[in-house]
Amino acid sequence: MADPEKGTEATPAPTQEEENMSEDEVEVDEDEEGGGERKELVDKLMKDPQVLAALQTKLRRFLGTPSGYISSLPTIVKRRIKALKKLQLQYTDLEAEFYQEVHALEVKYDKMHQSLYEKRRLVVNSEHEPNDEECDFPSDDEEEEDKGLSKDMEEKAKIDEKEESKVHDFDENTKGIPEFWLTIFKNVDLLAEMVQDYDEPILKHLTDIQLKFHDQPMGFTLEFHFKENDYFTNKVLTKYYEMKCVPDKEDPFGFEGPEIFKCKGCTIDWKKGKNVTVKTIKKKQKHKSRGAVRTITKTVQNDSFFNFFNPPPVPEDPDEEMDDDTQALLTADFEIGHYIRERIVPRAILFYTGEALDDEDFEEEEGEEADNLPPIGEEGDDEEEEDDPDYDPTKDKAAKGQPAECKQQ
Repeated sequence: MADPEKGTEATPAPTQEEENMSEDEVEVDEDEEGGGERKELVDKLMKDPQVLAALQTKLRRFLGTPSGYISSLPTIVKRRIKALKKLQLQYTDLEAEFYQEVHALEVKYDKMHQSLYEKRRLVVNSEHEPNDEECDFPSDDEEEEDKGLSKDMEEKAKIDEKEESKVHDFDENTKGIPEFWLTIFKNVDLLAEMVQDYDEPILKHLTDIQLKFHDQPMGFTLEFHFKENDYFTNKVLTKYYEMKCVPDKEDPFGFEGPEIFKCKGCTIDWKKGKNVTVKTIKKKQKHKSRGAVRTITKTVQNDSFFNFFNPPPVPEDPDEEMDDDTQALLTADFEIGHYIRERIVPRAILFYTGEALDDEDFEEEEGEEADNLPPIGEEGDDEEEEDDPDYDPTKDKAAKGQPAECKQQ
């Protein structure tokens, strides 16, 4: 049948015989009459996924799979392979001991780090004004001055300063470093995705994030310290993470070091009407027989950073399987907890200034694909879904691959 758009004859679909042809069976003689047409047909067949799959299957049969190769070895060679696997298992056990000692070393040095974290907290919250000696660190601006700035650069710097002054209302009388942790959250994509507009006024009251290591069981706790605010009465919100550093008996060679396998949040004592993790929706219902219409209200979960403190429970039975949505949420939760522990807390000032941001933290502004993407939180169907009282935003986030809460190492 002719293709009305291209004006040429459409290529006939390959037959079952053609799909099962191996590469050796597809022979083309360029010197034969019509050889060019046959070559064109072969080229099209080789691009067909079904033909390629058939070829791969035949190649595997010809070459043999690794497992087939191992099973074909003599018994004496198989014995030696078992001996090497036993040695590998001993190596894995030693590796587990190594990581346990590394964790003990982390706990030891963490005690030294705490004094530095405390000094940082005091400066951020205007409880200590650093003296000249404590501030003796060359800034980027000073290094540029040492090199000598041109007049053009100086003018540009003045313009930039004016533009920056519009972003905030800080001046020489400002105390501490306002919005220190909120700025970090907004700089890091992994955290910025979780923070909603209505979370920001609360996070402005965040004064410190403290890291506490646990020896037995292995793990750590993140403590989020807040000053008095209009949203909840808690002074500290905690997130506990437990880790395991023992090879799995079912898959010992899959061991790659300590991994988070359990986490626990805390109860937030919200003040009346201030809980940003829930929202009330209204929906009209029509009676099936009488046709009467009524409006019902229902409280559902709302997207918020503070859902981070209410992760899904991990089953006590290690053999119990979790559904995919729960597993996705926990995986995301573990990733964020690990990132805060490993990167955010130790290097907070560098994330505040943006110096510690990885290349993947920056999005490209140009390009068709980026321009065609809807803004985060405006996928189109969300509004309709949220009208459904049974709509669960946490499941929606898991389905879209967004970290509603934190990932495994």
